[in-house]
Amino acid sequence: MQQTVVDHIEQVAEDVVSLVLRGATGPLAPWEPGAHIDLALPNWLTRQYSLCGDPADQESYRVAVRHDRLSRGGSEYIHRFLRRGRTLDVSLPRNHFPLLPAPEYLFLAGGIGITPILPMLRAAVTSGVPASLVYMGQSVASMPFADELRSSYGDRVRIVATREQGRPDFAALGAALSPGAMVYACGPGPMLAAADAAFPAGRLHAERFRPVPRSFAPNTAFEAVCARSGQTVQVPPDESLLDALTHAGYPVASGCREGVCGSCELAVVEGEPEHRDDIGAPAGRMYACVSRALSPRLVVDL
Repeated sequence: MQQTVVDHIEQVAEDVVSLVLRGATGPLAPWEPGAHIDLALPNWLTRQYSLCGDPADQESYRVAVRHDRLSRGGSEYIHRFLRRGRTLDVSLPRNHFPLLPAPEYLFLAGGIGITPILPMLRAAVTSGVPASLVYMGQSVASMPFADELRSSYGDRVRIVATREQGRPDFAALGAALSPGAMVYACGPGPMLAAADAAFPAGRLHAERFRPVPRSFAPNTAFEAVCARSGQTVQVPPDESLLDALTHAGYPVASGCREGVCGSCELAVVEGEPEHRDDIGAPAGRMYACVSRALSPRLVVDL
């Protein structure tokens, strides 16, 4: 964890605030577009937010937080109680949504989904690669950083108030792209579903707020062996690996508990995990909040 101080809080749209977190003891860990951090809040909750500042700025991080009306306590605390000068611990940046090299980019953002897209657009424009952004929201007032985008990127950015204009035709946007162009999208489920239907899987890269509903075989019990201690933990069908480890005295960091943030990543030493996450666990890794085992025994690096 890194210690930061809340340096600036600004209302950037309806129900959205921007936080600038300054390193409390020196430069912060470097990051690349698409990265996010875990933010440890004073109310004992940990939440994940995409970094939306400038990767060249090693003195501070910027995130934006929408107030969720059904908040489980994270966004509500930030909007109602967090104040400038408060010290907060943040994780090292993690990136499950990296910007890959391409001859052209089309960026699609919906509402707060603009946060990982902002530094991607900056990186593409700075490198001289053709890039455009279609930014959608119910109204312009609900769309954070709309003015910043207009002033910085001009006609590369198209702002769409969907309540009045409807969602753009993604298929038409795709038809205008050059061969090899990549599409990066972040936003609510219906927007991403429309993007899935319009763009080939190899061309579209998406980050989701919620996991895509999928069906799996019924849960079965398995055992998890903690390699460093040798202790065996029984994981029953009605309990996640994350919870079973925590109850056995082996707490694992966690955030979303839905397989979309990557906070609970574990190294698998032996056995075959059943991956149920939405971000694509790398080889030899699994996410303990949702993933289980295809083998009767898993050995994990704990």
